[in-house]
Order: sequence, then C-alpha cells, then structure tokens
Amino acid sequence: MTALLRYQTALLLRSQRWLAPFLLYAAYVGVGLRPGEPVVGALGYAVTGLVPVAAWGVRICLGKEPPAARAVIAAAAGPARAHLAGILTALAAVLLVAAVTVLGVTAVSDHRGVTPLTAGTAGLLAAAVCVLTGTAVGTLSSRPLIAPRGWSLAALLLGSLLALVTTGSPAHAAVTSLVTGDRTATVPLPWPALVGAVLLAAVAAAVACRLTARRM
Repeated sequence: MTALLRYQTALLLRSQRWLAPFLLYAAYVGVGLRPGEPVVGALGYAVTGLVPVAAWGVRICLGKEPPAARAVIAAAAGPARAHLAGILTALAAVLLVAAVTVLGVTAVSDHRGVTPLTAGTAGLLAAAVCVLTGTAVGTLSSRPLIAPRGWSLAALLLGSLLALVTTGSPAHAAVTSLVTGDRTATVPLPWPALVGAVLLAAVAAAVACRLTARRM
C-alpha cells in the first residue's frame, strides 16, 4: 500500500489538478474571513468549504490515470487496493490543507475568552469531520458508481450541499457545534460527529472498492 500511495501522490502532484480546488478554497477563506473575527465563528466558516474540496479531491485522484495505466496498476496490486490508494491520497492531501487552515485561522482570530488550544482542537476535529464527509461524497459520486463526468459532477455538488445542510450529517453536526459555540462562547468538541464521519467514509470506500474489484 505504501508504494501505491507514493505513486498516487506523485501522480496528483504532477497532474496539477489539485490547484483548482485548493486555490478556490484559499479564495473562499481569504474573501470570507478577516483577522480579528471571533475564532469559533471563523472556524465554522472555514471548515464548511472542506466538504466540496475533499469531494473534488477524491474525484481528481480517482480519475487522473489513463485507462491503460489504471488497468496495469489494478492488475499488479489489485483493483480494490489501487482504488483505495486513490481515496486515501485525496484524504491525506485535504487533511493537510485543513490543518494548515485551522491553525492559521486560530492564530489570526479573536479568541474572546476561548483559549487557542481549545479553539484549535475544536477546529481540527470539525475540519476532520468535514474532510471525511466530503471524502465519502467524492467516493460515492465518482467511478465506478457514477462514471459519466456530467452526472458525477452533479452528484458531487448535490451531495456536498446535502452533507452541509441535512440534519444528521456529520459535517452539518460539526459545523452546527461551532456556530452554536460562537453564540454561547463555548466550544463543544464534535466527537460523535467525528465517529459518524469515519464510519461514513469507511462504508463509502468499502462499497466503491468492492464494486471496482467486481467490474475489473
């Protein structure tokens, strides 16, 4: 798996397809936030954009290989493992961006009675929830479940929106906890949402990998 992850990471970096989602996310955070804003509310805004970014990242990692190269890797390492490596590569890349963003937002925001450690911890947990939820959305809206690009993109956008606004979604719960904390000057840690997001991403990856193995 280590070799597959290195291969997928090298492909992702060389393709430069990651520039579009990450630059758009940087613009989203830069335009929407200003130094000195309440830290909890600022973190709540920042992490919402991670859901579509993670979904987009998974879609990129699962679609960047030419069919011939994908067939060779699947034959050598197994289609399920190759597919999982693409998902994990996207997950790791977006988690790195999320961590940098949360630390940066925490550093420049107004803490207003909330310690940086508490705010940063809550922000990192909420960011992880949003990234994992977005990973599940991207996994379920990409090949082999939805192969046509148009339908895949539509499913990605709709899934990201529903993940943020639907009650019961881990991402919705994590963002709501930050928004509520901003109003009450408390910072609840979204542990239940994190557990739900991990399970959701794991189930989505298992379904996609199993279906990939059957179709090869």
